[in-house]
Amino acid sequence: MSKESTADLYADPNNSIGYLTRIAFRNFSRALERRTAPHGVTAGQWRFLRVLWREEGLTQRELSRRVGMREPTTVTALKSLERSGFVVRRQSAEDRRKTHVYLTPEARALRETLAPCITEVNEIALAGLTEDEVLALRRLLQHVGRNLAPEVDDVSSDAPV
Repeated sequence: MSKESTADLYADPNNSIGYLTRIAFRNFSRALERRTAPHGVTAGQWRFLRVLWREEGLTQRELSRRVGMREPTTVTALKSLERSGFVVRRQSAEDRRKTHVYLTPEARALRETLAPCITEVNEIALAGLTEDEVLALRRLLQHVGRNLAPEVDDVSSDAPV
């Protein structure tokens, strides 16, 4: 296929993998937030809570990497999480330049309530796909992410979405 015809192909949003993944991501986020918002958790906060439920005490930098966000975005999100009473930040005893993030008891208690929400949203999104198709989709999206990582020079490319 020539460069011109390839450009024409991808000019149609329905042929653009970037466009399609953005729409899917937006719909995932909105569907999830419909379920978490009644508990005071936004989709943006969810991403950080999910990581912290697995491991608390991460530095802000490590949390940024695992969530796949830039550090200034993480700082803004952490301020929101603090105002909501979900996290506390503590300066490192070993290195005063580092700040570690911990969940509050309220945020820990929300895990049991909110964790099923992501299962429900994934089940809705993957309805009609076979188990093999789901595995292939997961593998292919990871591959695309790895291909693009050097283009954005982004250490967060391995972060789960």
